[in-house]
Amino acid sequence: MGAMSRRKGKNGELELSHFLTERGFPARRGQQYCGGPDSPDVLCESLPFHIEVKRTEALSLYPTMEKAQQDAGDKPAIVFHRRNHRPWLIIMDAEQFLTLFNSLETK
Repeated sequence: MGAMSRRKGKNGELELSHFLTERGFPARRGQQYCGGPDSPDVLCESLPFHIEVKRTEALSLYPTMEKAQQDAGDKPAIVFHRRNHRPWLIIMDAEQFLTLFNSLETK
């Protein structure tokens, strides 16, 4: 991975960290603290997810989700994606979403 690509990834991770923190979900970049290749891009203790960040115009959805799921361990994986001048989107497995939604509904 080239330096420009790493810098763009870092900027996206910082941007998402600030986005989450400003909305009441304190977050920080993951790899700077954990250092491993399977570390989440962003750590957010108040969200029960492995977070992958993609700040790009074009996204290869399934390979990105597969990598996030491989790295997630026993946590559900989500991908935060944002294009320029667009809002953040969350991508996650539908079964995991429905399980999460059902657990919230029963509380």
